Amino acid sequence: MTSMSFKDRVQKFGRFLSGMVMPNIGAFIAWGLITALFIPTGWLPNESLSELVGPMIVYMLPLLIGYTGGKMTGGTRGGVIGAVATMGVVVGADIPMILGAMIMGPLGGFVIKRFDDLFKEKIPSGFEMLVNNFSAGIIGTVLALLAYLGIGPLVLALNDLLAAGVRAIVDANMLPFSSIFIEPAKVLFLNNAINHGVLGPIGIQDSAEFGKSIIFLLETNPGPGLGILLSYWVFGKGMIKQSAPGAVIIHFFGGIHEIYFPYILMKPILLLAVIAGGMSGVLVFSLLGAGLVATPSPGSIFALLAMTPKGGYFAVLAGVFVSTAVSFAVASVFVRNSKEQTDSDFENAKDAMVELKGKKIAAISKIIVACDAGMGSSAMGAANLRKKVQAAGLSIEVKHSSVDEVPLDTDIIICHENLIPRAEARVPGAEHIGIHDFLNNPVYDQLVNRLKSS
Repeated sequence: MTSMSFKDRVQKFGRFLSGMVMPNIGAFIAWGLITALFIPTGWLPNESLSELVGPMIVYMLPLLIGYTGGKMTGGTRGGVIGAVATMGVVVGADIPMILGAMIMGPLGGFVIKRFDDLFKEKIPSGFEMLVNNFSAGIIGTVLALLAYLGIGPLVLALNDLLAAGVRAIVDANMLPFSSIFIEPAKVLFLNNAINHGVLGPIGIQDSAEFGKSIIFLLETNPGPGLGILLSYWVFGKGMIKQSAPGAVIIHFFGGIHEIYFPYILMKPILLLAVIAGGMSGVLVFSLLGAGLVATPSPGSIFALLAMTPKGGYFAVLAGVFVSTAVSFAVASVFVRNSKEQTDSDFENAKDAMVELKGKKIAAISKIIVACDAGMGSSAMGAANLRKKVQAAGLSIEVKHSSVDEVPLDTDIIICHENLIPRAEARVPGAEHIGIHDFLNNPVYDQLVNRLKSS
């Protein structure tokens, strides 16, 4: 029972990470294409356009992740606070703060949701928008400062710890085991820090003395990531399967390894695949005496071959091929046998589509008062109706929302008559009540009386 419980928690955590990253895959691909095309070693080098690369990875991607994570835990308000909090770790570090964003985004959403839950019934009518705006501003400020002063340094310390682990393994001549540190570090977007901050200087010393160095292949080998993408291409489903071929091109030929990181974050168990692929590749590199003359940048197969000394192509290609095959074999076991628990989601979807007008009123559990923005008039209307529902002794949840973000399990939606078509498109099976005035509307009393008498 304990092992199953732990497995469920791990799967839930993996799905949560996936939910933050997958909506932003297009942004990752856009950044990857711009990088592969316009950096000095890219396909179409352009000094001016390449200036997009840095700000996109340092600011855009972390902020998108932070907003998405915050929205997952706290709705639209949570997304805004998640982005504000993420800015604290972005400014406080000199590496891409994807990991920091995945911490601060959900934290921001959680905090603002808890605040709303605690004070939603204590806000005087008419002051909802004022309280909502200033509470978000104050909470965002506090979290941004916390991120800048506390979370950011912790993530940087993690980076230093991983880098120190790699250096210790290299010094102990246990190169295949370096993948235990390198591959997880890459997925945490610490690849550049490890490659250029630790491995690069060591490799340069070896290359100056021996004419080549295997150190240059430890992080830049595209094989492990290629195996992951191929497994999704062959055994994946839906959007993930369709996005894999493009990611293969960007990763293997363009050398942008970051493109496959989200695919592992969706299913963290795949870290075993890239570790196994990395270790097997390094073992082959060691046995065949592979090495590069300098750091390939980016880690494209073309860049690897360009940095390979004369006579060393077979050793390099063999290591890449073996690491790809091993990573693919291990990843395929998990991707192919993955069965998402969608039964409950399916049942919820069916329930949401049921025509509620024929249901017993006693089954009503959630009422949403909706307006266009989901903050001003709907908040006041929800507060008014909530007081009436509580006074009637009914155990029914009453909240406010934007009409385009009404929860799919809502039983009754109250909104302005002009918004009824949008509400019906959002939740077709709910009961929809159109009104003109959100304050002191007799519809509220009529609804409460109907609910009491049912």
